[in-house]
Amino acid sequence: MITPKIELSEVKTKADLLRFVKFPFHLYASNPYWVAPIIQEELNQFNPNSNPVYEHASSRLFLAKRDDEVVGRIAALINFYEVDKMGIKKMRFGWFDFVDDIEVSRLLLEKVHQIGYENHLEFVEGPVGFSNMDKVGILTMGFEEKGDMISWYNAPYYAKHMEVLGYQKANEWLEHYFDVDLHPDRTSQYTRMAEVIKRRYHLKVIRFSKTQEIMPYVDKIFDLFDKTYNKLVSYVPLSDKQIQFFKAKYIKLIDPEFIKYVEDEQGNPIAFAITMRSFSEALQKANGRLFPFGFYHLLRAKKNSKEVLFYLIGVHPDFQKKGVVAIIFDEFAQSYIKHGIKRAFRTPELETNSDIHSLWKEFNPINHKRRKTFRKNIEANP
Repeated sequence: MITPKIELSEVKTKADLLRFVKFPFHLYASNPYWVAPIIQEELNQFNPNSNPVYEHASSRLFLAKRDDEVVGRIAALINFYEVDKMGIKKMRFGWFDFVDDIEVSRLLLEKVHQIGYENHLEFVEGPVGFSNMDKVGILTMGFEEKGDMISWYNAPYYAKHMEVLGYQKANEWLEHYFDVDLHPDRTSQYTRMAEVIKRRYHLKVIRFSKTQEIMPYVDKIFDLFDKTYNKLVSYVPLSDKQIQFFKAKYIKLIDPEFIKYVEDEQGNPIAFAITMRSFSEALQKANGRLFPFGFYHLLRAKKNSKEVLFYLIGVHPDFQKKGVVAIIFDEFAQSYIKHGIKRAFRTPELETNSDIHSLWKEFNPINHKRRKTFRKNIEANP
């Protein structure tokens, strides 16, 4: 019996784009750990009229088909700020999913390699998105752990394909969780330390109870995000329009009490932390659609989920290792007690980011997931 040939086609139409976005829904239809993204948000990612990243980035999307059945997908991405301004000649790829057939993954990656060669780039790395605010990495540990809304899930064979095809580890991310231990001795310790640090450095906490109260501070938070994360190897700056895009995308989903912000006497941002309730179960129930019941599941999770994701945390470089995080932990302790939070998950953190790992030592975190990006030099047109 002759196996049908695999063919690649570039996404050109709205129907193609919908097939691209929905392929994982078919690939992981029976997987209890995969968490469906919202289909419309995925479509918006690749719409230059919706996503301002296209001011300095490009994408080309491809489907692998066998007898017109989609068996794989990949997004070939170039961030021109990274290439031209930072001098990092990287060809990115993301949204990479495929059946367990080495011919499928090979053809998809060769197409990315070819585009990189045509654009005079030096190496291919992925899976990554357009920027640090996008999803990253192939899961290499934690296949029986439920996914979340800000990371990709994949089957165990993905990493094996990368290795067989000559790709090597570029970077590795760790994910941890810890049970929220809020007995009085611990919470009072945070409070005492927080008060000392606030007095010593003349700091104050800005608390939020409504989403509209947060908005005037979001730009300051992203400015501090830039100062905190710009030394990481994977960092690419965000434009003002991108910041507004992520503001609209995420802030509405976050309980205002779970955003913490610290400033000095002059109103300068010193520290921030953003956690959001887990939407994993709600997204599984929504199955990619906000209507007719998706909004209902998400709103219930926003109010009732007892698990949270530590999305971002940052401390101004001048105040790092000065105990400022005690203020953040004290604030979260009060919010978590009030809302009955039981477990906190930390989203992907670079394995080399020792400063961020050291923040959590006393919480006895459990490393339950690992993920990697892979790279390969571009030496010739395949």
